[in-house]
Amino acid sequence: MTTIYRADTIGSLLRPAYLKEARQAWMAGTLPTREFKRIEDRAVDEAIALQERAGLEVVTDGEMRRIIFTGTLTEAIDGISSVPSPAWRWHGQTPQDDMEFQAPISVTGKIRRRRSLATEEFAYARGKTSKPLKMTLPSPLMLALFWSPEHSTAAYSDPFALFADAVDILRQEVRELAGLGCQYIQIDAPELATLVDESQRRATYEARGISPERMLGEGIDMLNAVADAPGVTFGLHMCRGNNAGHWMSQGGYEVISKQIFQRASKYDLFLLEYDDWRSGSFEPLKDIPRDKTVVLGLVSTKKNEVEPLDGLLARIKEAGHYFPREQLALSTQCGFASVLQGNPITEAAQETKLRLVVDVARRIWG
Repeated sequence: MTTIYRADTIGSLLRPAYLKEARQAWMAGTLPTREFKRIEDRAVDEAIALQERAGLEVVTDGEMRRIIFTGTLTEAIDGISSVPSPAWRWHGQTPQDDMEFQAPISVTGKIRRRRSLATEEFAYARGKTSKPLKMTLPSPLMLALFWSPEHSTAAYSDPFALFADAVDILRQEVRELAGLGCQYIQIDAPELATLVDESQRRATYEARGISPERMLGEGIDMLNAVADAPGVTFGLHMCRGNNAGHWMSQGGYEVISKQIFQRASKYDLFLLEYDDWRSGSFEPLKDIPRDKTVVLGLVSTKKNEVEPLDGLLARIKEAGHYFPREQLALSTQCGFASVLQGNPITEAAQETKLRLVVDVARRIWG
């Protein structure tokens, strides 16, 4: 039976200023790699200490060694070039805060793994904590956002051929992590949850020649192929975009729930964003098989305001009307820093919110 960590975490934590400065110096060639790695180590040590101090039941390394949460695919493989990919629209707290974001990289050649970022992360962090250590890997379909009809088609006329190559790379990462003793791997698949929004389906995917229907069909089969290692608990995390406090999509999971929750059979847990009105109701939880665990992402990482404890207790009770409460757990809705810049939230608020997750989980499940 899958172990349920009632107080879970999604992955990334705010990068300390000294780490951002060190990375800038390292990339400029003014800081030797050996010194940069020691600074990364210090940031990982502090990230783990923060999570342990907060009382979380499972910890991550905070993704301190990554520029972006997709780092194991976008920072450690060949076939990616410094050619901007097509822009996509992100929404802020108000329409005035909306922005067009263009990633500075695109897939321009056949992708091949250059090194393993994930095994470096796990091997170091494993020795720094006695708590269960979760590793996060991006969905192979995330490369949709780095696939350019202009620059990628010479290597991949069909974007799903690109995703298939990413599956091979991620399967190798999974096998190596399992061999090192990793027991909990989370696949981050925000591209699935962004499909709840018809405008994003059209503008972000169909406009690039990427079929949302194929993403929800053979794309889910690809995700199942990644989640393949005996003795490992696999979680599938879905949010609607998390970029420096901005988001991509709005709409309830009912648009995609039957395709994903029924078809993604290799996943033991579904970690779902549920922090505000954009996420819709809990009713789609009825579509999740009863042998799964649902981790409710009720605590926002996008803003400093702390959710009222009573409100969180009430929402978990409400979710229990649609899915058994004993198979529920709690987390933040996403990472605090899916990208290097991080969300517009203070380090103090970050720790408060992690402690809140623990407090609520203990009140509900003991």
